[in-house]
Amino acid sequence: MQPAPLVAEAEALLPDLVALRRAIHREPELGLHNPKTRDKIKAALAGLPLELAEGPSTTGIVATLRCGGGGNGRTVLLRGDMDALPLIEETGLDYASETHGAMHACGHDTHVAMLVGAAKLLCARRDQLSGTIQFMFQPGEEGHHGARYMLDDGIISPLPDAAFALHVMPNAPHGLFAGRGGPLMASSDVIKIAVRGAGGHASMPHDAVDPIPVACAIVSAIQMMVTRRVSVFDPAVVTIAKIVAGTTNNIIPEVAHMEGTIRTLSAHQRAAVARELRQLVPAIAAAHGCTGEIEIIEGFPVTVCDDRAVRFGANVVRDTFGAASWRLMDAPVMGAEDFSYVLEKVPGAMFFLGASHEGDDWRACCGLHSNHMVLDDSVMARGAAWHAAVAERFLNEGLGV
Repeated sequence: MQPAPLVAEAEALLPDLVALRRAIHREPELGLHNPKTRDKIKAALAGLPLELAEGPSTTGIVATLRCGGGGNGRTVLLRGDMDALPLIEETGLDYASETHGAMHACGHDTHVAMLVGAAKLLCARRDQLSGTIQFMFQPGEEGHHGARYMLDDGIISPLPDAAFALHVMPNAPHGLFAGRGGPLMASSDVIKIAVRGAGGHASMPHDAVDPIPVACAIVSAIQMMVTRRVSVFDPAVVTIAKIVAGTTNNIIPEVAHMEGTIRTLSAHQRAAVARELRQLVPAIAAAHGCTGEIEIIEGFPVTVCDDRAVRFGANVVRDTFGAASWRLMDAPVMGAEDFSYVLEKVPGAMFFLGASHEGDDWRACCGLHSNHMVLDDSVMARGAAWHAAVAERFLNEGLGV
């Protein structure tokens, strides 16, 4: 089977994409403001027939390509996120992070490079296409709501007819694309709980009100609530990941603090679990003579992929790379993703691309958010070609039915 023209052209771009990805990897940036990354993107896009838009809330960029008949016809958005994670890199790579306490451990450096590659491929086809392509370079995906800010800033205007994103997976088969219709990734909300008692001497607990065993009782009650009150067909995962209390070994503290997350696959269950927790925490605490306060900080919504968009993206994979390159996922991933904000407004889908090194046992590879995570740069040619093929086909055909 001869490679599709887009694939061959993307392979020719690969050295430039690798250089860009590694330059970004060396200088990772956190949060909503990634000026060094933004400047690298602008330099990589220089000379292309793109209109760049930026907003006040982030250093994100929307680069717009008006094809053929200008703004007439369909509009499609392709998204790549930009920000890194607060980790100390321990990969030993010769292009490892030079910024202490920050690392591209979620592949966003590759997402930027692939999207730049797609922009170059599509700009070269501009005269053969009709419609508009928006390239969304987005900071602040790692818990900072960057997509929401870019939407609120109005720089994604007009809203596209469809939107697509691609996320690399280091512990998945090399070059394999995967996705599913409906919920792909979970909502994620942060829980903060304070259990207040009365401090005292460790030798005389009867003269104090110890919040530590009460905090433990709340953790157990939360797990019982999930198993007894939440349908297995509309699941939730509630994890208390941090408990902090006390100052030394012979003092009963006054307060115990807990933090964790709630993850669900529907807006209904998200609201129901929050309601249950707001009832449970103060009630369990009161039963033991303490007070319990809970704060729920709303995070990303559920990432829901349009069934038509998933079929569309899967067909692009099969036609571009062959049927063996596509896999329909059996179940969602309980991680969260702020591309969900875009998918709340327009039909579209996110897909995964396996980025383990070819020939490696992908099951043994370090996963996302590991400070040992490494990726095979060569898959970026596939990612760039897929992005470009998705945009080209959507402008020509739409999502279909």
